[in-house]
Amino acid sequence: MGYPFLLKSLQRLILLIGLCQAYTSESNQEKAVRDLLIRLIPDVYSSFEITVDPTIFNDDQISFKILKTSENSTVKITGNSGVAAAWGVHHYLRNFCNCHISWDGDQLKLPEILPNASVELRSADRYRYYQNVCTFGYSSAWWNWSRWEREIDWMALQGINLPLAFIGQEAIFKRVFNNLGLSDAELEEFFVGPAFLPWGRMGNIRGWGGPLSDSWHIRTVKLQHKILNRMRSFGMKPVLPAFAGFVPRNISRIYPDHEVAKAERWNNFDDKYCCPSLLHPEDPLFAQIGERFISEMTKEWGTDHFYNCDMFNEIRPVNDTPEYIRSVGQSVFTGMKLADSKAIWVMQGWLFTDRGFWTEERAKALLTSVPSGKMIVLDLNSDGSPFYKKFDSYYGQPFIWNTLHNFGGTSGMYGYLDSIGMGIIEARSYKNSTLVGTGLTMEGINQNYIVYDFTLDMGVRDSVTDVNHWVKNYATQRYGEYNEFTDRAWLLLKRSLYTGLAGRDATLIRRPSMDAFSPIFYNVEDVILAWDNLYEVSNKFKGIKPFMHDLVDVSRQVLQDMFSLQYLFVVHSYKQRKMHDLK
Repeated sequence: MGYPFLLKSLQRLILLIGLCQAYTSESNQEKAVRDLLIRLIPDVYSSFEITVDPTIFNDDQISFKILKTSENSTVKITGNSGVAAAWGVHHYLRNFCNCHISWDGDQLKLPEILPNASVELRSADRYRYYQNVCTFGYSSAWWNWSRWEREIDWMALQGINLPLAFIGQEAIFKRVFNNLGLSDAELEEFFVGPAFLPWGRMGNIRGWGGPLSDSWHIRTVKLQHKILNRMRSFGMKPVLPAFAGFVPRNISRIYPDHEVAKAERWNNFDDKYCCPSLLHPEDPLFAQIGERFISEMTKEWGTDHFYNCDMFNEIRPVNDTPEYIRSVGQSVFTGMKLADSKAIWVMQGWLFTDRGFWTEERAKALLTSVPSGKMIVLDLNSDGSPFYKKFDSYYGQPFIWNTLHNFGGTSGMYGYLDSIGMGIIEARSYKNSTLVGTGLTMEGINQNYIVYDFTLDMGVRDSVTDVNHWVKNYATQRYGEYNEFTDRAWLLLKRSLYTGLAGRDATLIRRPSMDAFSPIFYNVEDVILAWDNLYEVSNKFKGIKPFMHDLVDVSRQVLQDMFSLQYLFVVHSYKQRKMHDLK
């Protein structure tokens, strides 16, 4: 029994420890929720009693119970996980105390005597998913731990149990590529800069905005440890990255006999910054790198067995045959399962928006390239363009219905609340539906919170809700009390801005053009009247952060709409040669 055998045994032991360390005991989950309460409501946190009991409903849904009686000043909340208990806290604060917790700030004016309550609630689905790979570029590229701590608290309070966790993966890839023989200089041409990491990870670009410094790698590895530890302390199952086949161009220096191709050019980037090399899926090196990456990542951070991988994000496969596409899917999953026999592939469904390429035959080749149940498809843009119907519930693979809504982190006010409400219910009742969850997949956060709050709320409903009634409650909870002016303002916004998606194409954020079109599908007077109603009570609510955010946001929207109308008037007058109208 020599040294190599002992070394290999030690490596296997380390990997096994990594595979097991993700479990968090019920007592530690309870502590995580109590610590959250101290951060959130430090003056009254002791009025809440938290219990985690996985057996309360004996199923896979996220569930909680709330009990508060006149005989006891304590609010007792029991969840089947830490996430469920935190979600129960939020449900009580929101629905019984008219509180509000959001990206835009909190409103936490609790009554002196906490209201009585008796609630039992279960999610309608198994998973509540959060984040888009692009969010890590548009919103969170520069976040520190305090900002991530706030976000993870928010996730727990919303019942999110399947969050994307993508920080620090470049440090792991660096170790893998260095061990293969690639130099740091060669990797500088491959890794993109921090704000562009999503598109480097998906093989769209290389080297742009880089390189990444050693201090960046060290900081993000440490940050990911904190992020994952906190997520797991609530009982969440973080979704980690996997290898999609993209490698530095100089891989051919080390493996000259291996077949590589250039990925398709994306958005007309020059050759210096586009088209990383792509390994052939049948090359054993593809699966070997995939296995090495997950093994190295597991040794560093542990795993919960969920891995995101997107190979064809706005780029087409180098070979369009179903056989090739199937082999890519098989190679990606082989790399996962060689390192983790419990691996589940979580794939964003954005690739299917390329309708000219993704025929049913090609989509089926990819979706059935892994065993049924070993892939979860994120129906990424369900609120705008769902694909589960076209592909017959993804040919048996489980899928999650998502609100995408936002592109590029733009800040215009828009959304289709009625469509979200009906869309989720329709997906659940679809023939042979494989729906397993709902989620939020916006490209950028800190905008249109009402859209995402509504989506999250629909995650527990099995029938279409009265949206107007819901909006009225939203206004009361967001500002802490009912008010006729804020109530009227939000109903006006609901019947105008929140009846469609065209607002994301606002004139102000588009390149100037003589072919400009109007994104305004609503009566602008409704938006102005909503602003007028909010302004009417601005002194009353000036200390409420969500209100101040909304007053500014609606003011910006009014100015944006006025600009759009004026711009279209100028273009029309110019084309009609009515120059006197422009004086």
